[in-house]
Amino acid sequence: MSEFLQSMSFATPWALAGFAALPIIWWLLRFVPPRPQQVAFPPIRILLGLDNPEVTPDKTPWWLLLLRLVLAGLLVLGVSHPLWAPDRQLAGSSGPLLMIVDDGWAAARNWPARQEMMRDILEEAQSSSVPVILATTTPLSGPRELVAVAASDALERAATLEPRALTTGRDELAKAISAYAGEAPGRVVWLSDGSGSAEAKAFTDAIAAKFPSASKMTIAPSAAELPVVFADVKLDGADIRATIISARRAEGSDVTVQARAANGRVLAEQIVKLENQSANASIALPVELRNEIQSLVIANETQAGARFLLDDRWRRKTVAILSGSSFELAQPLLSPTHYVSRAIEPYADVSEPQSPDDLKASLDGGLSLLVLADIGRLPDDQLAMVDSWVEKGGVLVRFAGPRLAAGQDNLVPVVLREGGRELGSALSWEEPQALQSISEKSPFAGIVIDPEVKVSRQVLADPEPELADKTWASLADGTPMVTAVRKSKGLIVLFHVTANADWSNLPLSGMFVDMLKRLNDLAPAAGSTSGTAAAAADLSQAFTPRTALSGRGELVSPEATAKPIPAAAFDKAVAGPDSMPGLYERNGQDRAINLAITAADIAPIAPAISGWRAATYAPRERVNLAPFIFSAAFLLFLLDGIASLAIGGAFRGGRKVAAAAGLALAMLILPAIDTARAEPSDGDMQAALRTSLAYIQTGDSEVDQISKEGLFGLGVIISDRTSAELAEPRGLDLEKDDLVFYPLIYWPITENAQEPSPAALGKLEQYMKNGGTLFFDLREDGSDADVLSGGTSAQSEALQRVLSKLDIPPLAPVEGQHVLTRTFYLLQEFPGRFQGGKLWVEAAEAGANRDPGAADGVSSIIIGANDYAGAWALDQNFEPLYAVVPGTDQQREFAFRSGVNIVMYALTGNYKADQVHIPALLERLGQ
Repeated sequence: MSEFLQSMSFATPWALAGFAALPIIWWLLRFVPPRPQQVAFPPIRILLGLDNPEVTPDKTPWWLLLLRLVLAGLLVLGVSHPLWAPDRQLAGSSGPLLMIVDDGWAAARNWPARQEMMRDILEEAQSSSVPVILATTTPLSGPRELVAVAASDALERAATLEPRALTTGRDELAKAISAYAGEAPGRVVWLSDGSGSAEAKAFTDAIAAKFPSASKMTIAPSAAELPVVFADVKLDGADIRATIISARRAEGSDVTVQARAANGRVLAEQIVKLENQSANASIALPVELRNEIQSLVIANETQAGARFLLDDRWRRKTVAILSGSSFELAQPLLSPTHYVSRAIEPYADVSEPQSPDDLKASLDGGLSLLVLADIGRLPDDQLAMVDSWVEKGGVLVRFAGPRLAAGQDNLVPVVLREGGRELGSALSWEEPQALQSISEKSPFAGIVIDPEVKVSRQVLADPEPELADKTWASLADGTPMVTAVRKSKGLIVLFHVTANADWSNLPLSGMFVDMLKRLNDLAPAAGSTSGTAAAAADLSQAFTPRTALSGRGELVSPEATAKPIPAAAFDKAVAGPDSMPGLYERNGQDRAINLAITAADIAPIAPAISGWRAATYAPRERVNLAPFIFSAAFLLFLLDGIASLAIGGAFRGGRKVAAAAGLALAMLILPAIDTARAEPSDGDMQAALRTSLAYIQTGDSEVDQISKEGLFGLGVIISDRTSAELAEPRGLDLEKDDLVFYPLIYWPITENAQEPSPAALGKLEQYMKNGGTLFFDLREDGSDADVLSGGTSAQSEALQRVLSKLDIPPLAPVEGQHVLTRTFYLLQEFPGRFQGGKLWVEAAEAGANRDPGAADGVSSIIIGANDYAGAWALDQNFEPLYAVVPGTDQQREFAFRSGVNIVMYALTGNYKADQVHIPALLERLGQ
């Protein structure tokens, strides 16, 4: 009984104040008039039998008084509209409600359901006047405070919560809970993302130890809702290889990996199968196309773990190496080019031009970086070519040697003294010099100095005022070891030692590899017309956030509180509250921070945790008890009437008794008959009274939510721009709901869509014959051929299954003269969230054979593949919810116009095909 009462809530709790009137009702009902006496005529007999005793009223029988009090109580209870939720979360003892919300990337996949659950629980807390402690699990920049607030305030904060592109930090929250000194909560509800089993165990144990008497519940997604993520992405030669992992245990299921450019264009796509909860994908593209990749994306995964960002370090560079020496080529370890080539090969395509023509071809082809090893003076024709290339953005790296020490051209960053500094010379050291720490202003900042690196000889730079600004690395005595200067858009860098081990053992160290890798990062991508070497111009500038990765896996503007990251610390930066995942910029140079996800991070938590109730994000069942209470009150009302008649002596005659019983029986049966009569649903009645659009429910909560948001947004646009007023869109179940009320039904096709049942097919056939229009949307950026040919696309195959048993007329793409192109706006294409795919409608010859009056020339079927609902979707503030691809405001505007034309076409038919409209159309077209 206690669990039943704990599962109760009231839609209008103020009505319960009516119970205060029960004592007054009891006092009024205590007395009834005395029973009337029956006397026989004549009047004399009446006079003889009269007496004048003192008359006192009879007392109301206790059972009748109780019946009437119960009747009054039921009426009060019914007006309060009690609701019974068997799995009500707010069951337990007194005290605040502690609501813990996983708001990391893993929670983004079912975030709408999570928000609905939060709102549901917090509204119950508000109705019960229970304070709430709302805590999220992602790490915070500052200290975490746990404070109980009013449920209304918690509702406002919960409405603004969004998933963050961070891994949950439950251990940090557990410490804050252990240090909590306020009133102990009576209830703890954890809205989990379902991942991180090892961390979850320690987290729940900490809560149980702190609040042993509180009732506890954990809500987790089902196994089918667990995410698919990138575990590792790396370069393998010229290819990009990605490892994908998942905890769904769906062996053999397909995973689509896409390589996308900055404008959203899909450059490459590969479908792999999950085996043992993992899969490997390889993206191979020509170097020019590969350098356009901004991110790798797992299709149909709306969370940050399914997007991996690529920055300038992933752009494949082309490097040419020239040497002034030739006699050492037979001895590779003595070659000036050997160590440079080995250090930079993993990150670039390396070549060694053998002639001036080869060098010219490399420079003209968009060379990224040119290395000159001990070349003092370039020939005039080559000097002019290299100088022009540097000014356009190229990076020139030079190494010293005997030839450079003897004389140099003007492509050096500083003026050099002739000769060199070595052990035993006039400008010598007592012993070889080590390197000093690298300044944070240098592009080499953050590289760890190897104490074993020694320099025994170098070329010296003449002192000048700007020498310190041009120095990137120095020896222990302060003399420059690496200098650089910006030349127009390009960069010239000089190592004051040789590229082999003749003057220093630097080329033998890992530090040499790190330094060349940094220089390679500064160089423009292969084939680029504008260099990025300008990033080295302001060496004191940190990397500032340019684009942030949201928890839903979308690229958005960074938050105002986002902090820059010093260049020296960037290579060691990991995703966190002070270094959010995204793209960072430093004078045109991009750097990315990505999530680092392991198999342990996505391991599912146990379905049941000891001492915790378990639930899922499925909508909770709620039973409205008011109809049952009013029915019981009606029965008591009948019993009260019968009892009152009995007390008044109305049932002394047999016929009267039978008549009263018949009347009571009729009063009981008629409401039952009326209740049994088939009544239309509230949704059908609203659709009959007001024009509304509808969508087919697919069973995928995320897809259905997008459909609802899309039709809502389209309705807002139509109400704003046309005279049509549309009601709220409604989701339809093909098996249960009537279709006749809706002029247009949007049907999003999912990968697992199946052939409708015979009953549903009959409904669809009747709907289409009676003038309704079905709008199928494959929700993908597929080619026009895939829409109808059942190509490799999973959605195309699903569409073929859905349409296989329907009587579909021949279809054709919408051409320039079709009514759809001018129903409201003049359109030549119909973009959605994607663009490029056409709309398909009934072919003209099929429409000509139909009765023109049957549907006013409107096609009974429209098929598209551009994810229209995603483009139309608006939130309650009328802001777009999902990014369009490639992402221009013009594309979204034309997506809305496409939707307006489609709806007006379904509502008004082909009236724009009438001849009366032709002059106005020609005038608008300028003909």
